[in-house]
Amino acid sequence: MGFFDKLFGKQEEKIEIAAPVAGEAVPVTEVNDPTFSEEILGKGIAIRPTGNEVVAPCDGTVEMMFDTGHAVSLTSSQGAEVLIHIGLETVSLKGKHYTTHAANGDQVKKGQLLISFDRDAIAADGYDTITPIVICNSDSFAQVECHTGAVKAGDTVLTLSK
Repeated sequence: MGFFDKLFGKQEEKIEIAAPVAGEAVPVTEVNDPTFSEEILGKGIAIRPTGNEVVAPCDGTVEMMFDTGHAVSLTSSQGAEVLIHIGLETVSLKGKHYTTHAANGDQVKKGQLLISFDRDAIAADGYDTITPIVICNSDSFAQVECHTGAVKAGDTVLTLSK
């Protein structure tokens, strides 16, 4: 922040989105599904999970907890629309291997359990468990910065700048 920004109170607002699951964070372009890799739904990151729990990546509101438990969307308290999709094509599991722990309209805190899933069973059924985390309103942000590498749930994976 420069001298004039300090002087005139212009403050760059950054929003941090945490990893909802432990694993390895990779660019969303590595996801083997064009809806995610071509950023059709928005910019983001993907995690190859090593854990079996998805926690809230930020404080916010659950907008849509899918009945099948394979995905959830939230709006952060700072206005980011976050979609977490556990695995690819996993809607066809019809909820098998997923347990939801939150409902539409719930106010959640960063780190709160949203979904538990059986990663090994999903993989055994032939599904890729890679988990895209997409900012559906990424056009609202000047920058969406991705942080890749090994992550624990709660580590920052996306930094959004207004």
